[in-house]
Amino acid sequence: MANKVEYNRFSSRYTDLASRRLGGQALSCSDDFFAEMENLLNPDPAVFIEDKYTHRGKWMDGWESRRRRDSGYDWCIIKLGAPGVIKGLDVDTSHFLGNAPKSVSVEACSLQGDPDESTQWVEILARTEVEPGSHNLLDVNSDKTWTHIRLNIFPDGGVARLKVYGEVTPDWDWYLPGEPIDLAAIVNGGRPLLCSDMFFSPMENLLMPGRGKDMGDGWETKRRRGGRDCDWLVLKLGDLGKVAKVEVDTAHFKGNFPASFTLEAVKLEAGAEVTESNVDELNWLPLIEQTPLHADRQHRFMKEVKNQDQTISHIRLKIFPDGGVSRLKVWCLRGQA
Repeated sequence: MANKVEYNRFSSRYTDLASRRLGGQALSCSDDFFAEMENLLNPDPAVFIEDKYTHRGKWMDGWESRRRRDSGYDWCIIKLGAPGVIKGLDVDTSHFLGNAPKSVSVEACSLQGDPDESTQWVEILARTEVEPGSHNLLDVNSDKTWTHIRLNIFPDGGVARLKVYGEVTPDWDWYLPGEPIDLAAIVNGGRPLLCSDMFFSPMENLLMPGRGKDMGDGWETKRRRGGRDCDWLVLKLGDLGKVAKVEVDTAHFKGNFPASFTLEAVKLEAGAEVTESNVDELNWLPLIEQTPLHADRQHRFMKEVKNQDQTISHIRLKIFPDGGVSRLKVWCLRGQA
């Protein structure tokens, strides 16, 4: 299957906890003389412009410190957009060739506020050499929930982008007892698992906060030319729940919105997985029967939702025959009761 969306071994399984779209923020750094720390969390791939300079030197799309003349190192503190268990890192040194760090380490902490001089940092990645001009994919072995990290670069230099991959740990205490929760949302632990196609834009967009900013900020499949009758996407909810209401948003999709959709659900036992080989064999329950969609519109459903008394763990969205959906929100009463 042709596919413009590229994944690495972390991004195909985990969420970028530091994503600016989730609220990730570069808080402070030891030095960003040549290029600002905020660039680290830019969601777009880093670029290089051959003849672009500033009054401080060569313009670089990343975070770059000046050359150190002592035995120290540089650092940058990142607030994660969503607290979570960190599984891996992408320390991206794209375009940093003669000015990349030699090695990096990463520390983490878990706080309600922001770190200060008294903060106790825990090392989650020991000092590790990195390659210039590369996506350095580094495993993290930690089972704790973290809210902030500190990237240390030795001795100095530049990093284009930083992605912190892991599993979101939702703050359920934020919600009132009995309050419906969008368990499909990335920030509440929702995670897209599989889809039939995502040629134009990735399936993660479907579960991001807010409304899509443009047509590229959604899940869009290529035009169908025969074969199966629909495209589909399977997501795992952030927790077990009973569906109360649903929103399907086709914001910005005007000449390419699906003609209709269905929504199905299933409850799987802990540890069970949905795969391409078993997805059609599961006992999917209907939530919303095949229903027309319209261009550039928020479609809201409550009375139309079936099986509201059934506890579920996974959702399957089918779109007929193809097209783009900006957001899917699935508000549930959390838990099995």
